[in-house]
Amino acid sequence: MPHIYQIFQLMADDEGLVGLRGLHQDLVALEASRLRNIDRLWADLEARVHEFRQLLDKAPKSDASRKALQSGNITADEEKYSVNQEFQESTTEVADTLDLDELDSARLLLGSQEDAKILDRSSVTLAVIHFHERRGFLLECLRLLLKQSTDPDCEEDIRDISRQLIGLILETKDGPTRNGSLYVQKCFRAMADIEKWLQALEERHQGALALGQTLTPEANEIIGAQQMSLGQQHESLGAIVNHLIKANHTAIEDFYKLMEHLPRLDKWNDIAVHYIPMITAFTSQFGSPEGGATLPEIRSFNTRILESKEKAPWSLRNLQAATITWWLAEYSGWYLEQPTGSEIQHLDLEAEARARSDAFFEALQDGAFQCILSICSQVMPNQWYDPARNGLIQLLLHDSVPLHHDLGLTSPYFQTLLMEQFEIFVDAFITNMPDTLRRFKVEEDDQRKRIRSALQPNVPGGVSEQTFHLERFLLIISFSFDHRAEAAQAFWSDVDSNLYGFLQWASKRQSTPCVGAFCEMLRSVSHGEDCAASAHRFLLEESTTTSAKMRRSTSLSWSQIFDELNVYTSKLREQPAGLRQAIQYGGNSNSDDIVEPESPYMLESYMRLISHLCDESAEVRLWLLSQSNFPILEVLFQLCHSSVPNRIHACAFTVIRALLTGKTTELGMSVWTSLDQWVSGRLSPPLNVSKNVANTPARTEQATFEAIAGDFEQAKDFICLLKSLMCPAIQDTGLNDQLSFPENLGSAYRMPGIEPYIDFVFDKVFASTTTRPEELLQPRMLTCEILTLAALCLDTFNEDLVVLANRSNVSVDEAMNTSSLLAYVRLHPFARVMEWMFNERVLAALFSAAHQDIDEVSSASSESPLMLSLCRSIEVMNLIMDLQSTYLDIVRPLIKLQSTGRKQPVLNPSLASFEDSVALNLGLVANLGLYSGVGNQHLTVVSLKLLGKLASSRKLNIHSNAAYGQRVHGNRLMSAIEQHDDLNRIARSLRLAMDFDSRELDQGVDALGWTIKSVILDFLVQCLTTTPDKSTLAHALLGFACRGTTLDVEEGSLFANSLSLFHAVLRLVIDYPNGDDGVMQAWSLSLKKKGMQVLSILWTSSLTSIFTLSDLRASDFLFEIFPRQVTIGPSTVWDGRLTKESEFMYTESAEALEQYLWHRCSLLEYTATEIRLVAVEGIPSLKARIFSTLLGSTSMHDGEQAANPTIFDLLDFTEWDISHDIPTPRLDFFSGLDFTAATRADFQRTLALSDMKLIHEIITLRLNELRRSGRLQDPNEEQRVNEEAEHILLYFQSENNRLKLTSAKSQTTKAWADLFILAVGTCDLDSGGKAVLILQALQLVTPKLEEYAVTNVPAAIDITKLILALLFQLDFESSALNRSRAGDVANDRLFQVFRVALRAINCPEVDVQLREVLYNVCYRYLSGMAQASNNPLRRRHGTQTLKSTGERTMDIICDDAYEASGSCQISALLLLDALGRLATMENSNYIIDSLTRTNFIQVLVESIEKIPQELRETHGKDIPLLMSYYESKISLLLTISQTRTGAIYIMNAGLFHAVRTSGLFSVDPDIGVEIDNPEALGKYYRLLLSLTRVITAVVLSRGPQNGQTIGSAKGFLVENRPLVVSMFKRQARIGGVSFDDAGVNIEELVELLVLLIAMTDFLDFEEQRDNQKSRRSGFT
Repeated sequence: MPHIYQIFQLMADDEGLVGLRGLHQDLVALEASRLRNIDRLWADLEARVHEFRQLLDKAPKSDASRKALQSGNITADEEKYSVNQEFQESTTEVADTLDLDELDSARLLLGSQEDAKILDRSSVTLAVIHFHERRGFLLECLRLLLKQSTDPDCEEDIRDISRQLIGLILETKDGPTRNGSLYVQKCFRAMADIEKWLQALEERHQGALALGQTLTPEANEIIGAQQMSLGQQHESLGAIVNHLIKANHTAIEDFYKLMEHLPRLDKWNDIAVHYIPMITAFTSQFGSPEGGATLPEIRSFNTRILESKEKAPWSLRNLQAATITWWLAEYSGWYLEQPTGSEIQHLDLEAEARARSDAFFEALQDGAFQCILSICSQVMPNQWYDPARNGLIQLLLHDSVPLHHDLGLTSPYFQTLLMEQFEIFVDAFITNMPDTLRRFKVEEDDQRKRIRSALQPNVPGGVSEQTFHLERFLLIISFSFDHRAEAAQAFWSDVDSNLYGFLQWASKRQSTPCVGAFCEMLRSVSHGEDCAASAHRFLLEESTTTSAKMRRSTSLSWSQIFDELNVYTSKLREQPAGLRQAIQYGGNSNSDDIVEPESPYMLESYMRLISHLCDESAEVRLWLLSQSNFPILEVLFQLCHSSVPNRIHACAFTVIRALLTGKTTELGMSVWTSLDQWVSGRLSPPLNVSKNVANTPARTEQATFEAIAGDFEQAKDFICLLKSLMCPAIQDTGLNDQLSFPENLGSAYRMPGIEPYIDFVFDKVFASTTTRPEELLQPRMLTCEILTLAALCLDTFNEDLVVLANRSNVSVDEAMNTSSLLAYVRLHPFARVMEWMFNERVLAALFSAAHQDIDEVSSASSESPLMLSLCRSIEVMNLIMDLQSTYLDIVRPLIKLQSTGRKQPVLNPSLASFEDSVALNLGLVANLGLYSGVGNQHLTVVSLKLLGKLASSRKLNIHSNAAYGQRVHGNRLMSAIEQHDDLNRIARSLRLAMDFDSRELDQGVDALGWTIKSVILDFLVQCLTTTPDKSTLAHALLGFACRGTTLDVEEGSLFANSLSLFHAVLRLVIDYPNGDDGVMQAWSLSLKKKGMQVLSILWTSSLTSIFTLSDLRASDFLFEIFPRQVTIGPSTVWDGRLTKESEFMYTESAEALEQYLWHRCSLLEYTATEIRLVAVEGIPSLKARIFSTLLGSTSMHDGEQAANPTIFDLLDFTEWDISHDIPTPRLDFFSGLDFTAATRADFQRTLALSDMKLIHEIITLRLNELRRSGRLQDPNEEQRVNEEAEHILLYFQSENNRLKLTSAKSQTTKAWADLFILAVGTCDLDSGGKAVLILQALQLVTPKLEEYAVTNVPAAIDITKLILALLFQLDFESSALNRSRAGDVANDRLFQVFRVALRAINCPEVDVQLREVLYNVCYRYLSGMAQASNNPLRRRHGTQTLKSTGERTMDIICDDAYEASGSCQISALLLLDALGRLATMENSNYIIDSLTRTNFIQVLVESIEKIPQELRETHGKDIPLLMSYYESKISLLLTISQTRTGAIYIMNAGLFHAVRTSGLFSVDPDIGVEIDNPEALGKYYRLLLSLTRVITAVVLSRGPQNGQTIGSAKGFLVENRPLVVSMFKRQARIGGVSFDDAGVNIEELVELLVLLIAMTDFLDFEEQRDNQKSRRSGFT
């Protein structure tokens, strides 16, 4: 079932909540200064003024409503309903649960019906949640509006409008100001009602337990949801009243009423805490002189508050005590100044001051500061284990009343509100009660003296307990200002201020615990560079050198801190163990040698302060590292070897890590060297090694690691130190080509490198950590740090260096910052970490870290150890999946060759890939799916990325054997999810995340919803693309029922009810806009494109097409999306740029255009698919509706007609050129570089794009070379080389975008052509109507051909192919082309196509590929015109048009016909053939003269000689193309030979000689020419037939009078007499040989031979020759 978070998300889709949720989102965006549509916000707020006035009022249950319900007929939202008994019972249950009017309950129940189907919950549960969510949003909206009205940092106009709206809500704008007070009291009553409601829920739960009853899961869920929501509502009301008080909408009577209610609170829990902001706000409003009350009123109220302690004590004495301190801090401000005539002058001010001070101290004795500090520490809990602060807090709160968190974590806004109020108290107390503050230190000093005296021998009296008032106050300040840099500036902005003076005073004469508390306070007010620098200067002000005996300087300073560290570390290291033990257990010692019990807290606080200041300020880091009198790194490493507690060691590691913030390479190397010396015992005497054993460095190293691993704090902070050391230095160029440690690290006693440190982390810590359910925090923190280190080691390894070394001409070894690439690969921690990632123990720990309870994850904050460790575990798995091939195929084999002296391998050799380990832990798959729905953006992103990689893995998508009763799936992943019964839950959460919210558009890519939608779509595309025709996890999540190798849609499923993820994607594609304010946005278009891609894969896959297409049709997808299409053109703005702008190609603008084109392409493809399906199914009404839509009018389901762009309008993308000639940058510094190594195929492997990361790395490597060679010493040279590098990057980025846009435009053009041709071919129009449509399309695209032939050849190819396809669809004998005015226009359009194509052939920019298509266009035009023989006007000016283009056109055609590629040769020959026929019809010799001029006829004739040889040498698969070439060539010869002039040229070219040389007519006719083809004989005879036609045509054209031709023909017949005789026999079927199976037309061949014999009188010639032979051979 979905988590409560998901239910709250979905319930906002209800019509009653969508407005409130949107209003809340707008107010949150306004608070963050990122709201764009502020007018919408004001309008929404004004429309809901009445709701805000009503607040939480609700109508209780009533008899009238109950009777109306029982009647069975009710009215809700002006709709009448008949309700059955079941509905009545459910309504009664909702009314009883909420104490709500029955008719209102019925409305709630009706609104939850649809959501109940989606969430698989009961409508009663959702109705209750719906009710509370509305209340919660209403209160939160009011709170945010009030905050804007009182925020001094808010823009003035926004603040003014907010105040006006608040005036309308409170009715104070036009009414009495008392209305504000009445509204506050309304809030009080609402809070009291919530408290009663919570109490009733608790009593119900406890009553069930007392009676031994077990509540149903649904009842428990309802109670839990109500408690959570009511607690949040109570919290919101507390903040609302606080803001109303600050805005002066209250009266002192309201404070009285609050004080009357507070004594009734009997539990120290969250409910009580919610009252604290209003208590402190009231004390500031009416207790201070700046408030609205008079002195007599305030003095009377003061007496009332102080006397209530004795006369009317509260149940919560600690809260009463804290209230007294807050009041006195503000009230004392009345007596600071004594103006003349003031009532104060007549008072005994000293006595009253003493009385106030005494009252304050009495409140402290009652636990006032403990109460405030417990609120600070428990309402704002540190989710990370912080032993130093926790230890100090435990010391100061050891006797306080613990605060119970009954309602979960406090909201961040309420935490901030509390701290702001405590900040006011701190300022007031310091300013108004300085004498009381000074008493803290005086009394504390006295107590410390008494404690010290009690420790001396022979001193009577016991040890009294120390009060720690000052320390608690310092920690209260620490919490109040922590992470609030702006507020903390109050301490530093004015050195004469009370707060700065307090710092100076508090830093003097400090006791040991006070030092620790003061350091914590100083740490909290030094966040940010400026505050940290101010704190640093404060510590420098009174720095004086102190001796070892003088343990305390006059004030806290750097000198004191340094001296204290030296004193304590040396003293604890030198003390005998017995003395330390005696002191620890209270034994007597010299007072000067006392190690106070709080000393560890003090030392930890010192080092926490140092580390914090180093983290925040570079100035502090540089200063500390430059102090020669205090070598801090040396001291810290010595401190790690002392006998101080382990926590001190951990703090030392933390300080070293902080010093490495923003480290330089030199500092990192130096610390690595010192660390390795310390670990191996070479920096100081070894630790924890037996003196009886030889203390070798290697043994010491292992002993040190074991000691560190044995303590959590040491291990965690040591790993954090390693993480900082392994981070790239700030000088790193992003190439990651430098090791973070010295290459010879540890070489003095082992193999160099950091393998021992990696082994320590993963072997001794990660794989050895045991987790107990009651102690999860520490293991999670440790896991988080370890996995962060692992991710760092994996992510900083640059595998591209190996690629560039092998594929580019860059000298990687010389250019990189490591001695060699081999050393880099061998020493980088990547290899060892990856090896551990294939270790069974480490994998077990890794999968354990990735397996967490989903409910706990859902409630965890994004910065909690649970959430971060979980995210890190998934991130590491993602990196392993990405890098495992690099490790297994490259790095590991290379390291094996260099394995001398390395440790034994730790990986499991049975694991061939990470997927093998996943196969053993398939529960991970279900976990990843569940994590993607918890609402945490980062967790969702990493989970879906990993899930996508696993779901697209072929190893995991193999058939699995299902258990009994389960479905048979095609892969293990779905089986694993089904075993956990999580499939529907995951699918529902993803479907919920895909819901479109228009307010996302205001935030763009920063919107949480947009990011999650994008990742979900990426996941679906990745899975579906990998195996589109096999069932995958993506299919199951989309809503299909996977059954082995097939899919189905189950009845009653989410898919069947149109509530599945598939339908969410469908609605997203339809509803999501293209951009904002008429500007096409890449981020918006990317979602539409990805969504359309998902649908496209589904409708084209044989597995899902039938379900997808039927559902798309049922959803009216085509008719909903077509009216939403917008036409584009050169004036369209793409991400702020026009296509003509120079920056367009290397910005997101190009990406936006590409996304739009792919979306358009998919839409056109779907429309074509739907038309095909309709044509097959024979649905004329739907076909007519689709055709109407294509022509610009869509019939909607309600019968209305909606205008939409026509199919011709959708060709708008051809209206502008996107070629953008990108000049190649002139290279000087980077000349000679081979950038082809950066070329990689895109996702579809259709484009060769440049990898910009590789390009950048090649440039960086060359820069390294140039710097090392000394060429860039001149600053001008440095500037020039950077400019050249920038030009290179822009060039390749532009080229990438150009290629992608060209591909997208080409595919979209093809899709448009397919759709148009299909629409024309299937529409119910006659040939004339179809011709009109085709001619209209030709009119659109022909001018583009003329333009693109010169400017953009790739685009011209697409346009020409489109024209060709249109011409093939055109019926040239159509009535639309007949002689008429319209027919003349149509013929002119066709002629224009022919003319433009001929001109394009002559363009110098046109390449062979385009010319081939142009030849086909011209050929189709000429052949079509030849068909229309009844209208000679259509053939006008054909030869003359060709002539007008110049002789170069014929030269180009002849050249291509002679030497172009096979298909282009054929196209050119066909065009020449058609031109020849046209010239013959026009009685023109231009074509033959041109062919003669180019000597092409001679070439054609001579090529006959090589036909047999070419046939024998050609591979079988190329024979059909070659035969087509021969047929085209011979056809051209035939056309030429049919004219007298042409026949002469052919004869002069040596036709009969060529035929004789070829030998085609002299081979054995039963065998033919040797051809690698099963139809060789048939192809041979077809060649004979074609050549015989040419020979016969030549003879006929020359006529019988041409003796030379007749003689050559006779000679041909004589030479080939055997073949002729053989043909006659076969035609007469003599000899039993038949060619029927060969497909040879013997009849035509025989007829031609007979004709040739007749023309040449060959029979008479034969008879005469025979007679002559007889006479020559007769006897004389």
